[in-house]
Amino acid sequence: MNEYINLNFQNLADEHICCAIGDPKHQHGVSMKKQWIRDRLNDGHVFRKLNARGKIFIEYEPVETAWTPVIGSGYEYIYCLWVAGSFKGKGIAGELLEYAISDSRAKKMSGLCTVVAQKKKPFLGEKKFFLHYGFRVVDSIDDYELLALSFDDAETPRFSESARKMKIDSENFTIFYSNECPYVEHEVQELREYAASREMKIDFIKIDSLEKAKNVPCVFNNWANFYQGRFISNTIINTNALEKLLR
Repeated sequence: MNEYINLNFQNLADEHICCAIGDPKHQHGVSMKKQWIRDRLNDGHVFRKLNARGKIFIEYEPVETAWTPVIGSGYEYIYCLWVAGSFKGKGIAGELLEYAISDSRAKKMSGLCTVVAQKKKPFLGEKKFFLHYGFRVVDSIDDYELLALSFDDAETPRFSESARKMKIDSENFTIFYSNECPYVEHEVQELREYAASREMKIDFIKIDSLEKAKNVPCVFNNWANFYQGRFISNTIINTNALEKLLR
């Protein structure tokens, strides 16, 4: 039987958080992510992982306090469900999701929701997997879809009106990001240095409050790229990826 661990105030400092395990360049980001989790725990944030050294976890919290431009009441919002490497194909993703479903029912929630894309995109869940468990599409913006699994007839969540803009006034390459992911701090620093060395203008907008997260002008889970005023992707990028995007 697989053994799982839920992070809490007592074990958060000592447990790894799955992503960026042992990678020195990401340890500042890991520290920021742990503080981000700590600040969410009293809101009902859940980070559940397999007791193993790998990227195997699910992370969710009530949609009312979730740092995403999704509006609703009584639902849990799933930020991330990730099972990587040799742990794939062993039913672990199903066990993690089934726990979240059972946990939500025990808390008398109305259901769960998450953001996917019609075609699989990095840092988002796989639509087909969630549909298998009874989730259905309840809202969409371009290629992005909000899925929900409902336990009752409560109103389903929806994307905020701000998210539907998918554009900003600035023509500069602009990145919205938050500490929901431990990778972002290193990539932001790398991109800042890259831009400075080439006298290139990149605007970085940190989402550091719930209010900002609910009012991001695009679909947002932890990172969003804009260029010439248009949303172009949700993918966390490094300098090589930036050059490809600009080309």
